[in-house]
Amino acid sequence: MSKHPVVPPELKHGPFTVAEALQTGLTRKQLRGRSFRRISPGLYAWAGTPEVPAVLLAAVGRRLPAGAAFSDRTAAWLHGLDVPPCDPVEVTVPRACRVSGRAGVRIRRCNLSEGEVVVRKGLPVTSPLRTVFDLSRRLSLVEAVVAVDMALHQGLVDLVKLRGYVADHTLWRGVAQARRATELAESATESPMESRLRMLLILAGLPRPEVQVPLHDERGRFVGRPDLYYRAHRIGVEFDGGTHRDSLVEDNRRQNRLLNAGCSLLRFTAADVYSHPDEIIAEVRAALRG
Repeated sequence: MSKHPVVPPELKHGPFTVAEALQTGLTRKQLRGRSFRRISPGLYAWAGTPEVPAVLLAAVGRRLPAGAAFSDRTAAWLHGLDVPPCDPVEVTVPRACRVSGRAGVRIRRCNLSEGEVVVRKGLPVTSPLRTVFDLSRRLSLVEAVVAVDMALHQGLVDLVKLRGYVADHTLWRGVAQARRATELAESATESPMESRLRMLLILAGLPRPEVQVPLHDERGRFVGRPDLYYRAHRIGVEFDGGTHRDSLVEDNRRQNRLLNAGCSLLRFTAADVYSHPDEIIAEVRAALRG
């Protein structure tokens, strides 16, 4: 006889309660076996269910009170942005709601209007505008700009509408930073590390570079499009990520074309940004002075 119970098909598609499991004929003892895993108090999942954010969020979503919604980075992930959604799971509940936070879940209290809540992946989520506004005022300034850049680049929000939303909430906590983040945002930015590199230069007091500028030689032929560009000095600055390393030959050819067109190029990696920011600042400053 098999040591593992037959798992009812209806329990293989996501989290379920103890009551739902009992209705299929399973016992509490079987739920404590290897065929299932406990996600949170009273909620289980089949052991074969992938341990992905969507499963955890579905479990948390089943316990959300009326008027609550996933918010901040969790909402941003549900809208398609590349941010960590479950570290912790972030939820906004009505002010009068007595629900308390628990391990892995951060509770914020605010009465969301009907227009500030939408449904994504079957879950209530703060609207794109509200989500990006919350990120722009709650994250650090650099990470706020990273989030706004991503949202603009993916077309999740419109910059004019976002600035209008910020202007309509002038008394809210963190709105000064939200205003600053929207001023520094660049929709053409193609990766979070490009945003971080740009912010490193700006916060060091260097001139604000242009973003993703297409460059041409004297014959009008396209020669490249550096991530960041100082037009007056003809200096390009690039983040050299994994994609660049995988296309090293073409990157070298492109760099040669830029050099031949009279444009110099500085390239930096994630290790440079995180571990040697002062060296980046010094190199770019020296290039601008030269």
